Amino acid sequence: MPADSMSDDDRTSNRTGASSAPIYSRIVLKLSGESFQGSEGFGIDAQTVHNIAREVKEVSDLGIQMAIIVGGGNIFRGARQKSLAIDRATGDYMGMLATVINGLALQDALEKQGVTTRLLSAIDMAQVAEPFIRRRAMRHLEKGRVVIFAAGTGNPYFSTDTAAALRAMEIKAHVILKATRVDGIYDADPEKVSGAKMFERITYLDVIQKGLAVMDSTAISLCMDNRMPIIIFNMNTPGNIRRAVMGEKVGSTVTAD
Repeated sequence: MPADSMSDDDRTSNRTGASSAPIYSRIVLKLSGESFQGSEGFGIDAQTVHNIAREVKEVSDLGIQMAIIVGGGNIFRGARQKSLAIDRATGDYMGMLATVINGLALQDALEKQGVTTRLLSAIDMAQVAEPFIRRRAMRHLEKGRVVIFAAGTGNPYFSTDTAAALRAMEIKAHVILKATRVDGIYDADPEKVSGAKMFERITYLDVIQKGLAVMDSTAISLCMDNRMPIIIFNMNTPGNIRRAVMGEKVGSTVTAD
């Protein structure tokens, strides 16, 4: 059955085992800004970004249409700047600009890998990025270009998680893949609590009710309302993006049931 003709339930149920062909034909990959910093703890680590680019190329070469949402926390995170007494809206706009910097870095790394890429920004800055226009983004994807969405939603008080959910609905993606530094969703922080239990599958409601740090509540609610499956996985394990789109068991899946 072609990926485009599958229902959301069919796609997620097929993840019980590996498939000979990708089970998703259009995906949104959410990358945090922290995933760009490598072992430095801040800024952009060139080798880390090039490693991410190779992973993306491997999946793009399968013929999968890929859109990527980038965060900016490795450079500036507006919501955490209380000590600087920066207005929340101003801080959020600064964070959006940081995502554009990361988007440019990833675009450059992808094009060095031979991947045709377009950077689309929710904030108008014609010299460095195209404006986000839904139909234009979908056309880029249809032509086999990797699309990078930067500047979040273009509005303060909304996270890049919410931007990922929103863009996924707008471009009619089949799944959101959220890259993290742990293997999936746990009932406690596995980096702080030994023996924390990982959920292979969990519902949107359970994520909200348990207060699990998967995505913010706005993003989860948007995914729940539109039955958009989310796969949380470890970006530090090479090949995990490909495994996820091929239907192999990887990370944790958030669905309606």
